[in-house]
Amino acid sequence: MGSTTGSDAGYDALLVVSFGGPEGPEDVMPFLENVVRGRGVPRERLLEVEAHYQRFGGVSPINRQCRELIDALDVDLPIYWGNRNWHPFLEDTVRRMKEDGVRRAAAFVTAAYRSYSSCRQYLDDIDRARAAVPGAPEIVKLRHYYDHPGFVAAMADHTREALATLPEDVRTGARLVFTAHSIPVSMARTAGPSGGAYEAELRETARLVVEQVDAGRPWDLVWQSRSGPPQVPWLEPDVCDHLEALHAEGVPAVTLVPIGFVSDHMEVVYDLDTEAADLAGKLGMPLTRAATAGTHPRFVSMVAELLAEPAPAPCPGTCCPAPARRPS
Repeated sequence: MGSTTGSDAGYDALLVVSFGGPEGPEDVMPFLENVVRGRGVPRERLLEVEAHYQRFGGVSPINRQCRELIDALDVDLPIYWGNRNWHPFLEDTVRRMKEDGVRRAAAFVTAAYRSYSSCRQYLDDIDRARAAVPGAPEIVKLRHYYDHPGFVAAMADHTREALATLPEDVRTGARLVFTAHSIPVSMARTAGPSGGAYEAELRETARLVVEQVDAGRPWDLVWQSRSGPPQVPWLEPDVCDHLEALHAEGVPAVTLVPIGFVSDHMEVVYDLDTEAADLAGKLGMPLTRAATAGTHPRFVSMVAELLAEPAPAPCPGTCCPAPARRPS
């Protein structure tokens, strides 16, 4: 498709907002401290997660993939990029936008679903960044896109590709296992306009992908990357527990589909490509993993299509409230 200006909605810039990730060994602990600030996460847990990052040279793939997405976008607007937890920080980016004369920007957030951490928290991040910059531009967050045909088509293509790499004798009976970041049950099932949306939207995305790939193939939605104190309930089952259960049932092979992520976070490359893959190897169960949306052409064009839509109505203040914190 041709370039999109966003002029119908009055945008004069596009802001890509993401989670951020470390880009060297010395970045890891400061990054993790930013992620968990105010949450009372024990130091031992941070050291455990730090070891995951250091195993990959202290570099998360997410920043590189944000740059690749930005390079692939075909929009006739200046593009800016700001992160929640690591450079380039959102506040610094908003300050640069103001200095450049941006007046009204559209924000594309690299999170497709509604929950506190993937919706309200980003809205709060944007509000804080704007409050810190006198004269900051207006920033309009684009809508959620879990069911957008571009996102679904990208994940369907990647799922077909991953299935095709399984040994032919187990391919027909392989189970599709969709994964997403687990969150506290209290966050997933909050009251209000978006109560229960996170799990429901993920199930809808999975259903739409299966419909395009192989409508009759069995599939499951499971969870990964939980953290926090063990006494706090999080969404289950965990992907590794589920692989063991499928093996016990006689399922011959699995393709993991990380629909909860639009690019390869450390959670994808460690929890799926390392832990889950190691477990599958021990079980003797062939396993492949579908790529995340990344820079698939339909996902890239989706961003331009969202930008060309009328500006979405602002989320109500009760949208995706923060869960009540329990003492750890």
